[in-house]
Amino acid sequence: MTLPVFLVPALPTGPEAVLDGPEGRHAATVRRLRPGEELVLSDGSGAQVRCVVQEALKDALRLRVLQRWVAPEPAVRVVLAQALVKGDRGELAVELATEAGVDGVVPWRAARCVTRWEDGPRGAKALERWRSTAREAAKQARRARVPSVAEPVGTPALARLVESAAIALVLHESASTGIAAAPLPEEGDVLLVVGPEGGITEAELAALTEAGAHAVRLGPTVLRASTAAAVALGALGVLTDRWR
Repeated sequence: MTLPVFLVPALPTGPEAVLDGPEGRHAATVRRLRPGEELVLSDGSGAQVRCVVQEALKDALRLRVLQRWVAPEPAVRVVLAQALVKGDRGELAVELATEAGVDGVVPWRAARCVTRWEDGPRGAKALERWRSTAREAAKQARRARVPSVAEPVGTPALARLVESAAIALVLHESASTGIAAAPLPEEGDVLLVVGPEGGITEAELAALTEAGAHAVRLGPTVLRASTAAAVALGALGVLTDRWR
């Protein structure tokens, strides 16, 4: 079984460390880690430190550093442009995509989105929920890197992201090409576009394909906006070197 991962703002530089704060409290009181047990500290950007518990305090752990390393980024990165989804389904989409290995998330204000993230405190709060979800899901999946969650974009900005990606794939039920037939790169960013519950409009699809995106389908069934990305990431993991 892999070791539990705890996210910290900065990794220890010396031979010993103290894990305190919310992560230390969780490790000591919820996980109930005891002397002799091991864990991993991560900065969420690939750097990790394996430690052994020397002493368990009330809400912190005293640790001894055993090993340091940096997990490399995959040659093929997947960035998800996820349309805003109503209720907690947007957070579910981020959670599942993070567990499936997504490297970055871009919230998309698509035309048919039921929910709207307006500028101001409410929009900022919704964005922070997505970022917190990505962080917690990365810990649960014991990932070395927490995927970034960018500021939300409209379709014109998304089209510019399409132009800068190695390839962009738009999941669409009417596409005649399966994802396995897409010309995937050996390195660079794959931009994966998932529309809202109401689907991607013809105008949006035209704007994205004119920018260079490929419309693809996953299979004969239609998936929810909250689960499509995770399924696509599984396919991309097999079709590229990401899972090798």
